[in-house]
Amino acid sequence: MPVVLANAARLARLAMAQILQPPPPVDFEEWATSNIVFDERESPLAGPYNPNAFPYFSEILRALGPDDPCRFVTFAKSAQLGGTVLANIFVLGASHMAPSNILYVHPTEDNARRWSRMKLAPMLMNTRVMRSVFSSKSRDGADSVFYKERMDGRGAILISGANSPASLSMISIRRQVQDDLSKWDINAAGDPEQQADSRSRAEEFAKVFKISTPMVAPGCRITRNFLAGSQEHFEVPCPHCDEYQTLDWENFQETIDDKHPEKASFTCKACGALIMEHNRPDMLRRGRWVARNPQAGREHRSFYLWSAYSPLQSFERIAREYLKAQGDPAAEQVFLNDTVGKAYQAQGEAPPWEMLRQRADDTGHKRSTIPVGGLVVTVGVDCQKDFVAWQAVAWSRDGRRFVIDHGIINGHISEQECRDGLDDLLKSTWRNAAGRAIGIDRLAIDGNDSTEDVFGWARRHPVSKVIMVRGVYSEAVPLIALVKKERDRKTGKLLRYSRRFFNINQSVFKMGLYRNLMRDDPLARGYVGIPSGLADEYFLELTAERRKPERQRDGFIKYRWVKVHQKNEMLDTMVQAEAAATHFGVRDFLETRWDRLEAEREMPLPEAQLDLEDHMAGLASARPQPKANEAEPEISTDQELPEPEVATPQPQPKPPARQRQRWSAYR
Repeated sequence: MPVVLANAARLARLAMAQILQPPPPVDFEEWATSNIVFDERESPLAGPYNPNAFPYFSEILRALGPDDPCRFVTFAKSAQLGGTVLANIFVLGASHMAPSNILYVHPTEDNARRWSRMKLAPMLMNTRVMRSVFSSKSRDGADSVFYKERMDGRGAILISGANSPASLSMISIRRQVQDDLSKWDINAAGDPEQQADSRSRAEEFAKVFKISTPMVAPGCRITRNFLAGSQEHFEVPCPHCDEYQTLDWENFQETIDDKHPEKASFTCKACGALIMEHNRPDMLRRGRWVARNPQAGREHRSFYLWSAYSPLQSFERIAREYLKAQGDPAAEQVFLNDTVGKAYQAQGEAPPWEMLRQRADDTGHKRSTIPVGGLVVTVGVDCQKDFVAWQAVAWSRDGRRFVIDHGIINGHISEQECRDGLDDLLKSTWRNAAGRAIGIDRLAIDGNDSTEDVFGWARRHPVSKVIMVRGVYSEAVPLIALVKKERDRKTGKLLRYSRRFFNINQSVFKMGLYRNLMRDDPLARGYVGIPSGLADEYFLELTAERRKPERQRDGFIKYRWVKVHQKNEMLDTMVQAEAAATHFGVRDFLETRWDRLEAEREMPLPEAQLDLEDHMAGLASARPQPKANEAEPEISTDQELPEPEVATPQPQPKPPARQRQRWSAYR
């Protein structure tokens, strides 16, 4: 029986031919048009990818291809503008057309896990050409949450979190995506961005795609990368004079009318004509990218785009979001980041404490009273080793606040005397301008230190009245978020604090407070009213910290809040009181809710009823007195005296039963 042997020379020539064959052209836009189909459950533009709907993406996709010599591509943008769509096209298209190892880095491993399961896995299943590239079945570790290997072994997608230095080491990557870059924080090995960039150092023709909405400047990563690159903006022609220009936020802001946000538009910089929303589709089709730092383009191309260019965002909605955010620094930051796509300039320096003291002495209200408009009362409590500091704040419409009172309770939180003092504080009431006694709506107590002791006191009160908070200084976390898992530092036992313990973004709260303290108009949004007669120490503690850069051992700069005054309890309790107000929902109250609170809490008290003797005394005092040198007329004892007219007390109308219930609840 003849035996057929393989021709070794022929196999060698076939292998060499495959290796030496020039790679096929890589056109990400053409690949997306042919292969990407959006599901109607995930995108309002369901159906095949249409480059005419996103004309500003074409140049970014070209920059990501091998024909452009740049190594880094940065996309600074508003939220929900399609950055993830670009990243997905880049990852899947490269895996299909030019196989290699691809690294996709998220801020944390939790983010990475969610993206892998909720985004990547469905895309690999729903994109027809990718089904033959990646297997959906686990095979010798080739398919897992953080690792997707091609079936032919020619490449893989590695998914990582920036908080994990181990996943950013010992690998060489030709292409990578750094998603939500502004939210990356320092990990145990130093700066994760430098660690990720170094993974592509050995690859001469590497591509590193950096995407994010900006956060806080100085220190915003995506802003720093955008300024280091070519700084390209999308210019569109005026529909009236054809003059090319960018659609700038400042231009749009000038046309916003708080009574008619639906009329918001741009003004042509050349002819002065209004550019309306219905002009946008035609302008976008004729748009072009223009670099303001073109000499950096060979190494680093950077692009900026904001919501006004997106067909998914109307001009009216942008205007309404802007008007809603005014006066609330935290909301202003979210608007500037997510809608305008720009970094929020941090107010890291507190206003001079002497200026605040003088303003309080000149225009402040009386201590222990609630000024007109203060409708919700919250308290912040800061626990120290031998005392507990507290501060009560009243909240009004438009984010305005008024300091009511502050004080000290001696003792540690674990001592019964201190706990009794906190119980008494929780029962406290303050008189408002209508004479009504208003109690505490919500109290937030610091649970960062002596957590078990704080929890021991807090659990005695309903969660609708008392919450625990812990400051987190990362500027990328939510304003307030539930602490999901906590372990005992000594035993390692998993603790559960139910719905009571919250992390708060202490940095954003402080920046917002310092920005609002600069407002001197009592009717301005965000105004902070301080009572007159407070000691200097109060103002020193309120302005006790600064946001300053600190250089780390690896040379990276991290921004921290540092003390410039030894004591800072009033600053901390103010932040905790604002966290309590945020948890209570003050930021999201509708005008109808404010109206109801105003009717319930600022309705004047009914006048007290007088008895008969009081009425007689009042009539006697109202009787006309004889003039000087005029004899009082004599009254004969034989005459019958008329009965005095006594005003009959009128019954006061009672409020409706439903309103009486509300009043009793608030008391």
